[in-house]
Amino acid sequence: MTAKPRIRLIFTGGTISMRDDAGKGAVPVLSGADLLKDVPGLDEFCEVDVHDFGQLPGPHMTPQRMFDLSLLAAKSFAEGFDAVVLTHGTDTLEETAYLMDLRHEGPQPIVFVGAMRTSSQLSWDGPINLFEACRVAADPRSRDRGVMVVMNSTVFAAAEVTKTYTEALDTFQSPDIGPLGTFDGKELLWLRKPHRKPLAGKRLDYRVGLVVASAGDDGGLIDHCVQRGDKGLVIEALGRGNLPPPMAAAAKRAVDAGLTVVLTSRCWGGRVSGTYGYEGGGARLKEVGIVFAPGIPGHKARILTMAALGAGLGPQELKAWLAE
Repeated sequence: MTAKPRIRLIFTGGTISMRDDAGKGAVPVLSGADLLKDVPGLDEFCEVDVHDFGQLPGPHMTPQRMFDLSLLAAKSFAEGFDAVVLTHGTDTLEETAYLMDLRHEGPQPIVFVGAMRTSSQLSWDGPINLFEACRVAADPRSRDRGVMVVMNSTVFAAAEVTKTYTEALDTFQSPDIGPLGTFDGKELLWLRKPHRKPLAGKRLDYRVGLVVASAGDDGGLIDHCVQRGDKGLVIEALGRGNLPPPMAAAAKRAVDAGLTVVLTSRCWGGRVSGTYGYEGGGARLKEVGIVFAPGIPGHKARILTMAALGAGLGPQELKAWLAE
């Protein structure tokens, strides 16, 4: 008889653990054991070990806590677990999942899951999401797919998924490439494998700012990031990767000051590229040494920059890593 996969369930809080506090708003109150009472049937296909990391709303997650979770996942695999499932607040879920994906070098699956509705609501999606996340984690076909996000009966790659809507059940999407898999009733259907390249350093460098471009921006926020001692800076540019001229000048000053400056787009989908050669255009931004991070939003590019700096990568090394 084949042994059931051993899954470590790491509970960090989020909406999946929340109830309404007497009409004052939802707050995290459920522990891992509390939540599992509403998820019957897991013992039919896996063995579960519960680890309560915390009861944190998504906005209370920090890069340090994300890093600590990556260490906990690695420790779990060293202890012989076959997979890890993490509950997480959806506001920052994709950032933690992306960092975990950058740091995870083994074949074992790591699955993130959350909920868009609380246990006080009639249509609470937490139990079914958690059940399906464990199904994915226990599936032998999940190996070598890296870190995944399971929400609304859909499986996404951590590097590709983003939250697109404030409250919809199908808020998590991969705009440019689509999901890795989906549930058709009880059947888990795999569609593809993601392209992955880990970037696992011994630490993160948290001194990375994030600035969003807008019409007429004078670049003052970029100058502030330099003055306060940031080592990296991510700019969400306009469209294909362009900036107002004063902002482009400030970005060049940041590069000249020694910061790793990374460019992405404020658009929902698509890539940045050096298409335009006018002042502030992407072609000129590339010429001054700005790193283009195609296909990921600014908040993920910030996590990437933290990991790259922590691993000792400079702008040229980061460019080479992205090119691969």
